[in-house]
Amino acid sequence: MNKIITLMLTLLSITFYAQVGINTTTPDQSTVLDVTSTSKGVLLPRISNLSAVTTPATGLIIFDTNKKCISQNVGTPATPDWVCLSPYVNKFFYMPSVVFDTTTITTGQTKDLYTLYKNQFSNIPANARSTSAPASIPFFPNATDLYYYVTGYDTTVFKINSISSTGVLNYDVLSNATPAAFINIVFVVK
Repeated sequence: MNKIITLMLTLLSITFYAQVGINTTTPDQSTVLDVTSTSKGVLLPRISNLSAVTTPATGLIIFDTNKKCISQNVGTPATPDWVCLSPYVNKFFYMPSVVFDTTTITTGQTKDLYTLYKNQFSNIPANARSTSAPASIPFFPNATDLYYYVTGYDTTVFKINSISSTGVLNYDVLSNATPAAFINIVFVVK
């Protein structure tokens, strides 16, 4: 009888408060489930065959044992699309192609690398993407979400002066580019 009363009280408290606390009697007001610990973590379901998860809810999170990452279904239950959320996956990427004018030898030139990247990922014409692809590629919303690097460049053509924390590259043009001239720009996710 005590178990039934305890179960009813628990269900009643969930109804009134719409929150569950594990190891806490005062779950945070913004949560449905608040797990509190100073020495233990939460163990997500470990799954190797993602197709075995039938009609996974959008937003469902699991640990993918094949990819060794926390994965989230960003698709729909009917058409799941599992993506890794772990920080070591896709931690860096190369800057999309950019034209550097080297016809004039000059100093103190700038390129806003973040804005160029963001603009290239937005409003892609229908004939320049696959049929079902959206018009924009997801991009980081703030310039400060990334670190910016020039990992290699033709030192006879360019002199790199600085890169700001928002991705503005300051450079000098030392000579006209040759067919072999290059500059390699990498973005790293913070």
